[in-house]
Amino acid sequence: PYSIEKLQAWAEAGNLMPTHRVRPADSEEWTIAAYVPGLEITTAAPTAAAPIDDEDQGTALGKLVSGLGKKLKKGEKAHNDAAVLEDAIGLCNELLEIAYRRRASDLHIDPEEAIVLIQIRVDGQLETVRKLPKSFHPPLIGRFKVLSRMDIGERRMPQDGQFVYELGLEKKKVSLRAACLPTTHGERLTLRLLALETDVLTLNRLGLSEKSLRLFTEVTNQKQGMVLLTGPTGSGKSTTLYAAIRHRLAHKPGRIITVEDPVEFDIVGVAQAEVDSADKLSFHSALRNILRSDPDVIMIGEIRDEDSADIAMKAALTGHMVFSSLHTNSAAGVITRLVDMGIEPFLVAATLKLCVAQRLLRRLCPDCHQGRQLTEIEAESIGRTEIAGATVYEPRACNKCGNRGFRGRVGTFETVSYTHLTLPTNTVTWGCRGGGGG
Repeated sequence: PYSIEKLQAWAEAGNLMPTHRVRPADSEEWTIAAYVPGLEITTAAPTAAAPIDDEDQGTALGKLVSGLGKKLKKGEKAHNDAAVLEDAIGLCNELLEIAYRRRASDLHIDPEEAIVLIQIRVDGQLETVRKLPKSFHPPLIGRFKVLSRMDIGERRMPQDGQFVYELGLEKKKVSLRAACLPTTHGERLTLRLLALETDVLTLNRLGLSEKSLRLFTEVTNQKQGMVLLTGPTGSGKSTTLYAAIRHRLAHKPGRIITVEDPVEFDIVGVAQAEVDSADKLSFHSALRNILRSDPDVIMIGEIRDEDSADIAMKAALTGHMVFSSLHTNSAAGVITRLVDMGIEPFLVAATLKLCVAQRLLRRLCPDCHQGRQLTEIEAESIGRTEIAGATVYEPRACNKCGNRGFRGRVGTFETVSYTHLTLPTNTVTWGCRGGGGG
């Protein structure tokens, strides 16, 4: 525990983030630091560069932002503002490189009252990377708006866009999706780095068990039917869909058409249609046109409403293999969700072949994890008293994992195959084959 005076000194020096949590020594309730009187000071201060996974990749990051936030002398403001505008491109490049080399899925630019917080999401966890002066907010947002082809003059309406940028020493082309949201302290920008590892992830590398993998590949190669993936946002459904499409293309070639919002990864040999935010190309119009384009396989990025679900069901019923995703908590919940959306039960029974629910779990860093013996109390708490004394592993910290103890994620799956499915009006029953976690 630290005294309030020490925390106040850290805040004044710029070493206390407004998102840090504090609590009194005699209490169990945590409070955000910025809400505590005396700790709301958020002057930006120099911070060290974020750890990089690969130590031999190019020069060290942070050159453009390592000295930001130093107190200015009188008469230096005009010069500093000019430097901000001049270095906006370099600063944006620096932030993108940090996110790319840390294998982040998202880059957040959050304006506060007196600073700009730069955060990244790595393996599902949000990390604060930089705390910049508020004067850096307009050039940062402006630069990314230009790249995303947004209206830089519009600051009161949400906007979204997309662009491709070359990152890393290998100059890999990375697709980024941008979303800008006006807030009380300025525009908040989120950049999603799309499909960083999708090209190397195949079905046998996702984490499926041998039984689930055999079931998945068997259903994927069928001539008609529907395969649905479920899970929350960010659980890797799109990655699994792409892996399934590549497997189908390699083992049973045919005409494959996708409808996505947006297209996250380009697959050679697949016709990919991107839904237009201006409604020039909607899910409904694209799906109706696809059915007249003689496809063998159709992939729909997400079933969002009754119309898209109805078209997908009818496509699967008329001799097409359909892959898509749906938001439910479990694989078995897909049936109830489809019926609730207004789909006739007989259509669900006739088309649904496989449901896969998935989540992503963080993987221990292979370079610093440490083993120990499982205690009897821990074994009893999980209902496995017979494994007491077995070796288990705990996270530690090293430079390669950014002192997090974890590096990368692995999927866990629940697969349910419907061999015969009967859906009366008032009840739902089905015959299942397979199932279990992967």
